[in-house]
Amino acid sequence: MGPVRKVRPGLTAEGAGLAGDRVVAAGSIARILVGATARALRGTDCADLGHAGPVSRFAGTPEPVRRAMTARAVGRVALTAGQAAAVDADRVARWFTDQYPPRRYPGVLVGSPHGAAAHLAVALGMPWLPAGFEMIAHWPQGAVDRPRAALDHGAGLAGRLLAANPDLHLRQVHCPASRGALAGATVVLTARWRRLPAAYRRFLAERLAPGASVLVLRDGRTWPVLDAADGHSFQLGCPGSGLNPVDFHPDSHALRQVLRSAGGNGAHWEPPEISAPPAYAEHGVETGFELDVRDFACRYAHRVRRLLFPAPEVLSAAVADLYRHWLRVAGKTGDRLVVECGRLLDPWQVLRAGLVPYWCENATRRSVEQAEWWLAGSDPFSSVDVLPESPGVRSPALAGLPQWLAVAGFGRRRRALDRTSARGYPVTSVPTRRATEVLRAQPCDLPAPPPLEMADALALLRETGSRDGLLVG
Repeated sequence: MGPVRKVRPGLTAEGAGLAGDRVVAAGSIARILVGATARALRGTDCADLGHAGPVSRFAGTPEPVRRAMTARAVGRVALTAGQAAAVDADRVARWFTDQYPPRRYPGVLVGSPHGAAAHLAVALGMPWLPAGFEMIAHWPQGAVDRPRAALDHGAGLAGRLLAANPDLHLRQVHCPASRGALAGATVVLTARWRRLPAAYRRFLAERLAPGASVLVLRDGRTWPVLDAADGHSFQLGCPGSGLNPVDFHPDSHALRQVLRSAGGNGAHWEPPEISAPPAYAEHGVETGFELDVRDFACRYAHRVRRLLFPAPEVLSAAVADLYRHWLRVAGKTGDRLVVECGRLLDPWQVLRAGLVPYWCENATRRSVEQAEWWLAGSDPFSSVDVLPESPGVRSPALAGLPQWLAVAGFGRRRRALDRTSARGYPVTSVPTRRATEVLRAQPCDLPAPPPLEMADALALLRETGSRDGLLVG
């Protein structure tokens, strides 16, 4: 028998299994958004959200050394095969709901992760809950350029997870363009609930006011997907990489660049054949989950609405326009903008300073270009602060610092690109709390406007977002 690994306090709940904070990947967007939204509803900022990503510690080291050290750092927190079998998705759901202050709410937002969803939830005075969560598991003897081997290893992990959690669908994503060398040391499994988990049912039954609203947010992006087994699907690349599905073909020049940067070899790239029509990408919402939300909410006379966005920038622009209108109706200028990126956001500080938030999903050229287009078509802002999140990898799809500077250049009087975030870009990460540190320097503009009513918010979103494909139903 091998050595028994001691379990640190706090990693188990009620004496069995793994607690949610151990299961959900550190730094995953759903985890950050729940933490940020819950803090804002408590009236606090994100100063204690310190996850910076493993690459932040290894600035200035040679690339091969940095890759190896990063893989080892992630390996220390990744789930083992045995721990994967101990995952309890219901406990994860309870961990999410327990982060919110214990009071009655006028409604709740559930569904796909999106930074603007957190800002929308705070403006409405409502929690946001994800329809899934991300896990990272060990891949011993893995290789960034071996997607077939990644699929085989992921299938074994998925079997263990699904045996204990039959209400999950597991989407495995192998994407060297967004994860770099880590795609060869660990596998990513995005778990999506196929039914409403018990903790969410309790939340809808006990924590919502009579006649509350339930808003389901759905990311409408699609991607080629291989149905590997019942409850397990495989995705090569992802929309957030800034690349297209064709860029993950063995003959792709962009793929060769990505693999070379991650320590792989394009000659080894032999992906599994994916012939099925594209399906919703990893941040989509399972149809059974939404149907269950509707059925359960109707029992308590809660009204269910849906917000479907075809691309992240569509919701980002609509919520930014909503915030500007909301602030101006309350007698504020609505002329100061913060462009957030990835995990660099703080809804409470945005509210405290009376800022308009625009959220970029990541630092890809595509994402930053959309922010530029929105700014070009908007009334000018007196100040623009930009928080570029360093992705920790090199990719031909990434925006350069000059492009980020161009975004800041839309400010009439103040044009600020956070120097700390930009230092070491794109390979050196900064903690999530860096957004808090920057936004704390903004002048206070309290009191905040009174919370928006759901009907008014949806009307504004429909007015500003429908031309770009935002569907409000």
